[in-house]
Amino acid sequence: MKFGINTYLFSSPFTNESTSYFPQFKNWGFDFVEIALEDPGDIDPELVRKALDDSGLECRSVCAATGPGRDLRGTRKEQVTSIEYVEALIRIAPVLGSKLVVGPVYSAIGRAEFVPDDERRKQWELVAGNLKTLADFAEKHGVKLAIEPLNRYETDFINTCDQALRMIETVGSDALQVHLDTFHMNLEEKDPALAIQRAGNRLGLLHASGSDRGTPGGDQINWDRIFAALDHIHYQGDIVIESFTPDVKVIAKAASIWRQVEPSREAIAVEGLRFLRSLAF
Repeated sequence: MKFGINTYLFSSPFTNESTSYFPQFKNWGFDFVEIALEDPGDIDPELVRKALDDSGLECRSVCAATGPGRDLRGTRKEQVTSIEYVEALIRIAPVLGSKLVVGPVYSAIGRAEFVPDDERRKQWELVAGNLKTLADFAEKHGVKLAIEPLNRYETDFINTCDQALRMIETVGSDALQVHLDTFHMNLEEKDPALAIQRAGNRLGLLHASGSDRGTPGGDQINWDRIFAALDHIHYQGDIVIESFTPDVKVIAKAASIWRQVEPSREAIAVEGLRFLRSLAF
């Protein structure tokens, strides 16, 4: 099991200059970086890879940012834009050393509305068809695509592990996995530990975030049961700290971070990593 940090905690958008954080991440004890890449054109992948190598870090996952205009159930233009964006991430990931692209790639974050059942079924089939295109593309590049359920305030489409698994079953591709996040599970799952067990070998990544988006361990999540569930499914994947502070304004607004929930970004990274390693099996 390896532990990483999502770059959103320190940088948005991620650019070539953001690699200046890498030595500090390594010094804090992280095994790898999860790069949240809002615009593939913002980086030179070869330059970023060299910075990773020089720092003794890996990039083991690339996190998609599906804001407005990137929506697999939106207008045809939004669908094409989203497909082209995710395909770009899939191409870049191996250059960075990663075999995993993660996130809520099925829809634009923030799209949450009540729709009739027949419309929901149409959206489901539309997303499944587009995900099949992306899964086939990922498979050709030796990359897995892990879809992340979000809480009800950020999407009306996939909120739970069971819904993500049903989408994977609908698409029918081994290139698709589930990406679970403790913050979202705390809001949406009856029992987050059981959700992890249901994901089983389909679990491609776990995001670790406190129940208030702060430091893992300093919150009300039952972390002992989370790690017991990971042990139960013999999880050999990665765990990434994904938390937010008001320091990165764009992400703070998107994640509704209106107050300083922790003393500092460093505290989240250092204390969170120490806590998670203490529970690792």
